[in-house]
Amino acid sequence: METRRFGKSDLSPNVIGFGAWAIGGPAMAGAVPLGWGNADDAVSMRALQRARELGINFFDTADFYGLGHSEELIGSVFGNRDDVLIATKVGHRLQPDQSVVLDFSKEHILAACEQSLQRLRRGTIDHYQLHSVKLSHLEQGECLEAMERLRSSGKIRSWGVSLNTFRPEIEAAYLIERGLGDGFQLVLNAINQRAAPLLEKAAAHGYGIIARMPLQFGLLAGKFSRETRFPADDHRSLRLKPEVLSRALDGLEELWPLADRYRVSRTSLSLSFAASFREVSTVIPGIRTPEQAEADTGGIVQLSAGDMAFIRDLYRRRFSAVVDLMQQAG
Repeated sequence: METRRFGKSDLSPNVIGFGAWAIGGPAMAGAVPLGWGNADDAVSMRALQRARELGINFFDTADFYGLGHSEELIGSVFGNRDDVLIATKVGHRLQPDQSVVLDFSKEHILAACEQSLQRLRRGTIDHYQLHSVKLSHLEQGECLEAMERLRSSGKIRSWGVSLNTFRPEIEAAYLIERGLGDGFQLVLNAINQRAAPLLEKAAAHGYGIIARMPLQFGLLAGKFSRETRFPADDHRSLRLKPEVLSRALDGLEELWPLADRYRVSRTSLSLSFAASFREVSTVIPGIRTPEQAEADTGGIVQLSAGDMAFIRDLYRRRFSAVVDLMQQAG
């Protein structure tokens, strides 16, 4: 599998990585789902193993995925192996009353990193990310001080920010202007292209780029119909409301003929769109099963400039309004 450089760092992830949110299982914050429904740990561990066999070397998780369970699974499978790159995130915390708070204090970040290292069974985290950090936190400065301290102490090799799904440019601009951090994680797929204008500038300033949600919760795998509904413990029940599904599926009818033209699956076409941006270091589809690992690593192609332009125009004509609906849903 193709390997790409992660910005100015010494990390070299494969173009397809492993998104490990779903394997964290059905964690809840009161009545609010934090995961993707039930997950079988044995299947999840086989998925991790199969992904590595297929060449995936980059695994992205967070301390909030399954409230630490995703990290624990990755740690149990890989431990301190040096042939894998582990990225995780910090900044979300569950209160005793089951409410979720953002905590980017220096004290929390330093303590949370130690806990992540224990769950991951590693001496160093390859890429540590501030999870949906806001501009006010960056301006306050404690989180920046904490990340640099962790790097200087050898606890982490590099650090960055997992940017907001709908407004990625604000925090990215703050870091770029000051030359802080090493990478950005952002949403990039055929439906949500709001982060696309950031790519060239970020890469030019030496930032690695992780493209998350390349399949937009499964919509871009061609799995869903207008009748699809999700259980209450599945995060997608909040994100893919009936109107969103209906309007997205209408627009996708214009996209799918490209899969036939390239002779690839709809999943491969969607992953190829994100991977065809040369500024992108790695694309991280969510993977639950060995079969998904196999599907996500096969059939990646470089889309032509004309087809990339067609998909960009499709966003402007059809999908931008869908993303607006998603944002309104919260």
